[in-house]
Amino acid sequence: MRIVSLSYPINPENVLEAGVPKVAAIGQFDGLHLGHESVITTAVGIAREQGLPAALITFYPHPKDVIGKGNYEGYLTPQADKEKLLQEMGIDILYVVEFNKAFSEVSPDAFVSDMLLPLSLQTAVVGFDFRFGHKGAGDAVKLQALSEGAMSVVTVPPFLVDGEKVGSSSIRIALQTGQLADANRWLGRNYSIRGTVIHGEKRGRQIGFPTANLELTDPYVIPALGVYAVRARSDQEGGWIAGVMNVGVKPTFHEGITKPIFEVHLFDYSGDLYGQVMTVEMVQYIRKEHKFESVQELVEWIHRDAVEARRILKDME
Repeated sequence: MRIVSLSYPINPENVLEAGVPKVAAIGQFDGLHLGHESVITTAVGIAREQGLPAALITFYPHPKDVIGKGNYEGYLTPQADKEKLLQEMGIDILYVVEFNKAFSEVSPDAFVSDMLLPLSLQTAVVGFDFRFGHKGAGDAVKLQALSEGAMSVVTVPPFLVDGEKVGSSSIRIALQTGQLADANRWLGRNYSIRGTVIHGEKRGRQIGFPTANLELTDPYVIPALGVYAVRARSDQEGGWIAGVMNVGVKPTFHEGITKPIFEVHLFDYSGDLYGQVMTVEMVQYIRKEHKFESVQELVEWIHRDAVEARRILKDME
């Protein structure tokens, strides 16, 4: 997959393959959930049928991050994670458009004439709720009209799970309220985070449960505080390792901490992970974070959590 960074307006002379006809999915696609996947697979399918490259046009940073609109906070799928998933989905060219305040004020007409048409799109594939241009004034119908026959527009209907529309906002809320099972079902995969293993207080080692403390690589959506059954792997070692993760503020030992700490205890592992980047796949939410009356009570609960996490992860095998 080729990754091409773009800024508005496009100069076709500076974009390799700009003159080559192609099929493109267009959207933010934060989350790459099942609804997004239905748009992307439609675009890839059309491209393969027509013998054309399958492209995807997305925007970075997230528009809501730039204009401060809505309840946006963090990424479900940061750019690096998105690139890996899109390659697996069969995208040939990924266009990443710089989103800034000036670009947010571009009219729908200018967006089409100065951004899309120079890329020689033969077919644009969008979701049912696709909006573009200043204040979201453009939709799929307007996109077709503004293209003046230069490209066709395919609109993909809502993707439903158990009769409910899959959307990024619902997934965010589910993660933040401890409904991990719903979030994972709508994503079509387990929610994952990535972080660099850093030195912590080493208190886990003292009580028999050494942990890998993560400093997240990107501003992910932070899930509900609590304990999770997880699988983890480092970029260097590669294989998945079962474990249990606590996302919290360590109320048994501290007061006043507001930034969540990510601590992963890996089962049956004794290697040195410091400085390595680790991906953690969140499989199941076990319980809320508690403040315990003693370290002994905390240790007893960690034992219970580990047993429960092992059981959950064994059932996945």
